[in-house]
Amino acid sequence: MKNNYQAAVGFIFVTLLLDVTGFGIIIPVLPKLIMDLSGKDLSHASQIGGWLMFAYALTQFIFAPILGGLSDRYGRRPILLGSLFGFCLDYLLSAFAPTIGWLFLGRMVAGIMGSSFTTASAYIADVSTPDKRAQNFGMIGAAFGLGFILGPAIGGFLGGFGPKAPFLAAAALAFLNWLYGLFILPESLKPENRRPFDWKRANPIGTMVQIVKYPIIRSLLFSLVLLYIAAWAIQGGWSYYTMEKFHWDERMVGISLSVVGAITAIVQAGLIRIIIPKLGQKRGVYVGLSLYCLGFILFAFANQGWMMFAFLIPYCLGGIAGPSLQGIISTQVEPNVQGELQGGLTSVMSATSIFAPPLMTGIFSYFTAADAPVYFPGAAMLTGAALTFISAVWAYINLRNK
Repeated sequence: MKNNYQAAVGFIFVTLLLDVTGFGIIIPVLPKLIMDLSGKDLSHASQIGGWLMFAYALTQFIFAPILGGLSDRYGRRPILLGSLFGFCLDYLLSAFAPTIGWLFLGRMVAGIMGSSFTTASAYIADVSTPDKRAQNFGMIGAAFGLGFILGPAIGGFLGGFGPKAPFLAAAALAFLNWLYGLFILPESLKPENRRPFDWKRANPIGTMVQIVKYPIIRSLLFSLVLLYIAAWAIQGGWSYYTMEKFHWDERMVGISLSVVGAITAIVQAGLIRIIIPKLGQKRGVYVGLSLYCLGFILFAFANQGWMMFAFLIPYCLGGIAGPSLQGIISTQVEPNVQGELQGGLTSVMSATSIFAPPLMTGIFSYFTAADAPVYFPGAAMLTGAALTFISAVWAYINLRNK
């Protein structure tokens, strides 16, 4: 039984690793591709990049709970396979995009089918015992970290052959990932734990209404929303920020993101299994959010490129917060609604992602434009620090007596 459990976690880890590697490949060259297709400078390209993320998030917000509900009815495997195939189509559309409009179409396809992390979270919840869920949710972060070691480095190298080459490589990886899942990935949801599909519950608002029935989930939702918004200062702005402030090229951006991946992998795959059992999940939330806040502040005021590498250490150590929160939340629901829960949380994340990327890239663009009242590229990072601080205080207020 234990070997089957370990094998299942290994299957999902490799699937996510290939998925994230494909995504990481395109990040270093996306600003250049947007600039080439739009004819705009970096400041304006960052705004377009924010709206591309908006298109992905809006479609995912609508479709994630539908796919989460379908995974509770038909199993995790078919939904995960459909998601991987959707990413392959997205990368191909982006590689051959003649205009910006085609990039938006590709992002919308990926958003519709983009349930890989949602379904993976439900998959891990299916095969994990309650006391191991936080550590095993860390495997998602570990896959994310390792994928970002490989992906950006490959993308930075392939970017030398043109901004479209990394997208073709990402499409190939997504296709291989789909084949892997088709022939290797087993189903995790037992027939007795499945439930009928209900359209009333399979919508963003309906799913969120279902998950807020649980007191701890309801109380932590505000902290999660603030954390999700803050994260976009890094997720949506790292390439633009480092290119603007330190004049990094695609290769250097790729190297820096690979370092992010390496540190994240160490934290999520190794340190988290030591830190969370010692601290406990609640303290893991407090300490993690505090480190995130410190990291944002240091990034905002860094004045030399090497500092960005040094300041990654406290920021990435903050990664213990996410698995701790997920561990607390996932224990509040029954096995047959884990897919709905994860779909609901993804909907919350997607709802914030609808406006957070344009917000953060808009702040960056405003403070780096030629007519900016004050030139301050780190404004979005400082905004992230403020939001994370509020998130930490709110989490403490709501968890201290639990």
